Amino acid sequence: MSGSEAIEALRKIPGYEAASPRQVERLGGMTNRVYRVAIDGSDGDLVLRIPGEGTEEYIDRNVEAHNSQAAHRAGVSPQVLYCDPKTGIMLTRHVPGTTMTPALFRQTPGAPTRAAQAFKQLHESGETFEFRFELFTMIEDYLKVLARLGAELPEGYHDVVAEAASVREAIEARPARLVPCHCDPLCENFLDTGSRMWVVDWEYSGMNDPLWDLGDLSVEAGFDASQDEEMMSAYTGGSFTEAAFGRMVIYKAMCDLLWTLWGLIQHANGNPAEDFWAYSVTRFERCKTLMADPDFAAHLEAVRRG
Repeated sequence: MSGSEAIEALRKIPGYEAASPRQVERLGGMTNRVYRVAIDGSDGDLVLRIPGEGTEEYIDRNVEAHNSQAAHRAGVSPQVLYCDPKTGIMLTRHVPGTTMTPALFRQTPGAPTRAAQAFKQLHESGETFEFRFELFTMIEDYLKVLARLGAELPEGYHDVVAEAASVREAIEARPARLVPCHCDPLCENFLDTGSRMWVVDWEYSGMNDPLWDLGDLSVEAGFDASQDEEMMSAYTGGSFTEAAFGRMVIYKAMCDLLWTLWGLIQHANGNPAEDFWAYSVTRFERCKTLMADPDFAAHLEAVRRG
């Protein structure tokens, strides 16, 4: 899609009907089309998001709008200037910062710490997000979407879901305090200024166990043991229990189990952004590897003990 798409969408937003951007830059986005827009006389650049085809199957845009605004009030995300839940078009202020990648997260000194601090600020903000992000319910819901689409699953997927029943039992026996969570912390959803991290893209956000955010970021960024410890230490203020660390590690595998299905939905919808079948198979294989690691059982036992 060209910048003309962005200009056309921008001019449908109240207050921007006569906008003549001097620059339109296509940014990243795995499912959506995202543009940075510069307009003379505007108070800084803007970011325009146009949703991808089929995203209405599994994203509630009303929830996203509410949570995006709450995340801004929490001080971790840019201001939302416009959001239309019917069309999914969203306009926000642009904020400074380097868009992170897995490599940048691993190579940039202090990056795990700054991300943990952003999570802590969100989790302790007192804001309430709409939607309860519940792992196993979402797996069931995604499987229903895939069934409607007639999509194929990787061999053995249902077997691994059955194996994860022990994880579900351990987590539900020790329920976490629910807080507003991002729930989809791809590295590219972080903007690093060197002194803080901004967080963007609240499509999958909801009330959740805060350690989901940390575990998901760890697996997305490919953190090693020292970076996991840096992140957890920054989040907890220095020390953390075996149960908390174990819960974070368990969520690494569980987010792979869930996002495998997300990738299959993209594949079934013909999303051209990347090879989503390969994406899904890679995540599923990593999930199985994590769950087969002897340390996984030890972490699960630590969660059971509490």
